[in-house]
Amino acid sequence: MGLLDNLKAKLAPAKDKVSDLAQQHGDKVGLGLDKAARVVDEKTKHKYSDKIVTGTDKAKGAVDRLAQKDSGGTTPPADTPPPPAAS
Repeated sequence: MGLLDNLKAKLAPAKDKVSDLAQQHGDKVGLGLDKAARVVDEKTKHKYSDKIVTGTDKAKGAVDRLAQKDSGGTTPPADTPPPPAAS
């Protein structure tokens, strides 16, 4: 067993725990990200608003992917847009 295999084996329980927490508290994490983004945007006097929004959206997407991975749902790749809604 190589070094990477040992690390993966040791980190698997932590990954499962993070997935569980993301599933249970994803809404609270999203609200916290929004609040932090507002504070940072105000402190930088809206100079980096577009970058803050992009970073916040990516962080929320990561939390969603972690939560879905644990629930058994299929997780789309990060760069794939969501499918269009049925009419």
